[in-house]
Amino acid sequence: MVHSRAQEGVAAPEVVVEVHLGAGLPALTLVGLPEAAVREAKDRVRSALVSAGFDFPARRITINLAPADLPKEGGRFDLPIAVGILAASGQVPAEALDGHELIGELALTGALRPCRGVLPAALAARRAGRALVVPEGNAAEAAAAGGRVLGAGHLLAVCAHLAGREPLAPAAAPERGGVGAVPDLADVRGQHQARRALEVAAAGGHSLLLIGPPGTGKSMLAQRLPGILPPMTEEEALEAAAVASAAGCFDPARWGLRPFRAPHHTASAVALVGGGGQPRPGEVSLAHHGVLFLDELPEFDRRVLEALREPLENGSITVSRAARQAEFPARFQLVAAMNPCPCGHLGDPAGRCRCTEEQVRRYRARISGPLLDRIDLHVEVPRLPREELLAGRPGEDSAAVRARVAAARGRQLARQGRANAALDAAGVERHCRAAPQAAALLAAAIERLRLSARAYHRILRVARTIADLAGAETIAPEHVAEAVGYRRLDRRLA
Repeated sequence: MVHSRAQEGVAAPEVVVEVHLGAGLPALTLVGLPEAAVREAKDRVRSALVSAGFDFPARRITINLAPADLPKEGGRFDLPIAVGILAASGQVPAEALDGHELIGELALTGALRPCRGVLPAALAARRAGRALVVPEGNAAEAAAAGGRVLGAGHLLAVCAHLAGREPLAPAAAPERGGVGAVPDLADVRGQHQARRALEVAAAGGHSLLLIGPPGTGKSMLAQRLPGILPPMTEEEALEAAAVASAAGCFDPARWGLRPFRAPHHTASAVALVGGGGQPRPGEVSLAHHGVLFLDELPEFDRRVLEALREPLENGSITVSRAARQAEFPARFQLVAAMNPCPCGHLGDPAGRCRCTEEQVRRYRARISGPLLDRIDLHVEVPRLPREELLAGRPGEDSAAVRARVAAARGRQLARQGRANAALDAAGVERHCRAAPQAAALLAAAIERLRLSARAYHRILRVARTIADLAGAETIAPEHVAEAVGYRRLDRRLA
């Protein structure tokens, strides 16, 4: 009996590989709801055992992958199947398998090849108190979980370890990536209002919409948001890495860095939120605890954008299929950019825009009101005068802004245990109380701008973040005024 792990979303349910050698004509039967890649394991395993110099039993072999009702996919069960056959035939000691879990795909030569979804398996193995044996290519990824991880390059190395001849060395966890790899905010000239909005968004975890002509720095600002966000906690880093591992795109060099995902505007709804016959995470999940940047927002298919509503509110996405269901985390920070009109030059003093009023209306109508209502900050990024662009001094660098953001986020965690953007309605009522004058100003703004109840709560969250940046205990009128100013574009884009 060999312990292994399947992959189900970002979970790793335990699978027990049972091997029985019986009388009869030589044959190998694989049961336990295996997919095509798992059924083909019998040919890979046979060739790997023979190439490694082991005897393949000339008996009737039955292999059961339990539990029987859990679908098994991929080549991750090659190694436990091979070791199970060797243990059943007495070629490796069966008692050595009790404290181990095995995952890995076998080449025909017996070499071990990496497979996806190893990090969730490592987390589950650590909780179960067992060592995890993985291919060398997955060792650093699995070691990030913090348990006992043993990397092996060949089936012979695994057998030598189980026999006690040459123990495998524990794999070292990857070092956290540095913030130096992230572009610096000092590269952005001018755009003081947009820089301020970026700081507010980073401090409270708020979503942000940047509106302006082409070439004004919208993409530059978005790309520099990860560099001013607070460092990831160990739990956040593991959650984000588990999603990347499930998608097969874990990069040890970016371990501990906040994700930044920027899908092209031709991306489908499945690519954005996840799906497929065997559900895999989409861009919203790959951006978990990081930034999802949607450039040219109105160019995305409207049905694709509408799929963002639920994850923006719930922080997770459930992919349902007829035969199975998978839930992926999706607590991301949305940053979007768009032009003011189809040509991009509406409002230019030079009068270059030739778009008709109807063209502008249709262009802006591609973004629905409910989606726009879920974006906390709407900021104009105007074209800079030539003098400011060429002779302007470099702006404040990311390190200085990150220090203020981290201090504000620390106040939020101490007060309510989460970022302001993640507060529910009860949390807003409890932690975002405004002074009487500030409450009156907010009531007047809600009435004048005809904002929704959701917008009311989001303004309060943003005002609370502005107060946290200022080190204030109570939300003051100036905090509400700034927060309301970030919602003024609601009516213009509706």
